[in-house]
Amino acid sequence: MRILVWHVHGSWTTAFVQGRHDYLLPVVPDRGPDGRGRARTWDWPASAVEVAPEALRDADVDVVVLQRPEELELVERWTGRRPGRDLPAVYVEHDAPRAGAADSRHPLADQDEVPVAHVTAFNRLYWDCGRAPTTLVDHGVIDPGYRFTGESASLAALVNEPVRRWRVAGTDVLLRVAEQVPVHLYGMGVQSLADRLTVSEDLPQAAVHDALGAHRAYLHPYRWTSLGLSLIEAMMAGLPVLALPATAAPEAVPPAAGVLSSDPDALVAAARRWLADPDEARERGLAAREHALAAFGVERFLADWDRLLAAVAERGGVDRLTGVVA
Repeated sequence: MRILVWHVHGSWTTAFVQGRHDYLLPVVPDRGPDGRGRARTWDWPASAVEVAPEALRDADVDVVVLQRPEELELVERWTGRRPGRDLPAVYVEHDAPRAGAADSRHPLADQDEVPVAHVTAFNRLYWDCGRAPTTLVDHGVIDPGYRFTGESASLAALVNEPVRRWRVAGTDVLLRVAEQVPVHLYGMGVQSLADRLTVSEDLPQAAVHDALGAHRAYLHPYRWTSLGLSLIEAMMAGLPVLALPATAAPEAVPPAAGVLSSDPDALVAAARRWLADPDEARERGLAAREHALAAFGVERFLADWDRLLAAVAERGGVDRLTGVVA
């Protein structure tokens, strides 16, 4: 297939474009949100090609994968075709609902032409999608390889814009833990916290993978978020996990792979135990890697997407979406 898809979430798109299709990525002159084109810091295959908006009107497109409400209008303006009516389309909902989570109405809830594909069962349960067909395609992550050495008696965390996203990202929890055990924070916009803990600003993905393995465990302090791909990557790298039991984390992190607690002091206690006992940390990390590979392998992810895209492209397959992905 020839799939029109925006570069919105780099890690998710990196897995998505590994499939057997051709991927058309809009690119605008300033590479802003309406067209970032190919990624600069991820390794994408040659089948992911950039396309200017003015070239899309005559482009051969089999299906469009939407990820933001504004893309509905962009598709119609740039291609002359309405998503879901003139052009098969599916909307990927990456996020959990925010305020009023239990009764949050999805932007596509009042239509039935474009199905909504959720990335976690939690998100699918909490969003009110009205009469829109919905399905689930769990995340897929390219295996970064086993990286654990645990040579540094410290925790790693990865949070982008931790100050702006303070409570959602659990930055206050992160800093509370960092007051009691060493924590190294990676991500974008972290430099303003350099007086509180060790930080590394906006490293390329490969460099982050290299750095993670030196730490004894991974801290995921988020209060409310969709399932973070960094959490899955850390598990695949062989790090045990410390996290809050929020949103999809309890389903993603089995007991053998880490400790989930609403009490930051319990997370600190587990961290101290692993900092003192690297063998236990290694054992927990191996369990985390085994689970993450089985649950979030990119092969399963791409197979699920192939089934979904085929159903959407059939046009008549939308009514059966609830049962498309097992």
